[in-house]
Amino acid sequence: MEFVYVVPRERLFPECYPHGLVPFATEGERVAFESLLREEGFFCERAYAERNPSLKQVIPYVLLVVGRKVLLLRRLAAGGEARLHDKLSIGVGGHINPGDLDATERADPLEAGAHRELREETVVRGSYTLRTVGFLNDDSTPVGAVHIGVVQVATVQGTAEVREKDVLEGSLVSTAELTERWRTGANFESWSSFLIERIDELLPEPSAVSA
Repeated sequence: MEFVYVVPRERLFPECYPHGLVPFATEGERVAFESLLREEGFFCERAYAERNPSLKQVIPYVLLVVGRKVLLLRRLAAGGEARLHDKLSIGVGGHINPGDLDATERADPLEAGAHRELREETVVRGSYTLRTVGFLNDDSTPVGAVHIGVVQVATVQGTAEVREKDVLEGSLVSTAELTERWRTGANFESWSSFLIERIDELLPEPSAVSA
């Protein structure tokens, strides 16, 4: 039985349900959102959460950025989630599980989940810094109605590639190539499509990254 981290929908969205990418305009907005996730979140059985739109399963959704290039993923048929087979994605992510918090009672669930997903799905040679830039919500599909994506950018000083090459293909591509593929109808996940539409707003300034 799998347990996943959830937050009640009414605590996340007390007034209205946003659609698509909602970037944080200020540092205060980011801090308030992350505090809400920590204070209102809890673990429940995934099977129950999947059929209960009153709960939002929290998914860290991390963009890996090397210089001004983004790691582009294609999920192969050998992967575990059939709904994502052959989809293109720029987000590394998944559910937060109780094991992510075993190391310390004070562990931040979002940060712990993001680091674990990066370790499982990618190989980063060097170091990276992680920052939260916004969230994703899409209630137009049954899957989207029970999930919220927390968008994080991992700025890598070094190199990055996919780890399990039997379930993922990966390559570093420019934002121009990403945008061109998206505009010409490439098979991107909906969350990734939302991000590509505003990709230049999400990446660190050129002066903040290595060449």
